[in-house]
Amino acid sequence: MESDHRFEITPTHLTLLRKSGDGHKYMHGHAVIISGPAGQGGAARLAARGALRIGAGVVSVLSAADAVAEHAAQLNAIMVKTYDRADTYLDRLIALKPSAICIGPGLGLGDASLAKLQATLTCAIPMCIDADAITLIAANKPHVLRKSTVMTPHEGEMRRLIPHAFEQTTCRVSLAQIAAKAMGCVVLFKGADTVIAQPSGAYKIVTSQPFEHAAWLATAGSGDVLSGIITGLLARGCHAADAAAVGAHLHLQCADAFGPGLIAEDIPEMLPRILAQGLSRARPQRPEKGQ
Repeated sequence: MESDHRFEITPTHLTLLRKSGDGHKYMHGHAVIISGPAGQGGAARLAARGALRIGAGVVSVLSAADAVAEHAAQLNAIMVKTYDRADTYLDRLIALKPSAICIGPGLGLGDASLAKLQATLTCAIPMCIDADAITLIAANKPHVLRKSTVMTPHEGEMRRLIPHAFEQTTCRVSLAQIAAKAMGCVVLFKGADTVIAQPSGAYKIVTSQPFEHAAWLATAGSGDVLSGIITGLLARGCHAADAAAVGAHLHLQCADAFGPGLIAEDIPEMLPRILAQGLSRARPQRPEKGQ
């Protein structure tokens, strides 16, 4: 691996995560997570928890009315917002004034989900696109996305997204670059070596090699939490490529800190420890008295 493309978290990155004493919650952004159909909201809740723990000031799950009860029964600090009919969805989303949007986890693959995705993509707001939303994009070829968007495919989703590229190369960096250029957004290609590519061709690699317990991230819902972390970083004002790389790195750190037995619900709960360790190292040194 070329060392100049290997991602390393820096004090500058950590500074982006700090909160000052004179701020209020809306200074740290409003992350809105789009829920899927009733009975399939777990993925959205995992994403919402990731966004909240990474420091988004406000996090909401936007849900159809028939799915509100299941969310309300399990969420406290995360707000549950609703829309009554499909034709009121976009108006309701815009009214929430999101700083960033996450769409895809548990979204579903039916016509109603496609209509919701297409409406969401008209918003000029930073967003993270994952899971079912990637599959819908691959099948329906919507317009090119915005540079402030992060798309997070695993290999199966990438094959659906750019099938012909796999006939030309097996290089993961090249595949991520092809997808980023085709989609017009940042692409985070998940794997043991996660590649974050920009439409310009620039890329970084977030490697799992230093992390003994990274393999425990191979568990249901882990990717949903990562999408939420990235969305929270976008809501806080991080550029798309930084949000993707920092999010992937912190995701690995959480897994390593927890160790064997990790499940998706554990990942957000490890973030306070990881952030405390990083931010303490990045804290400016106060001069000694008399200096």
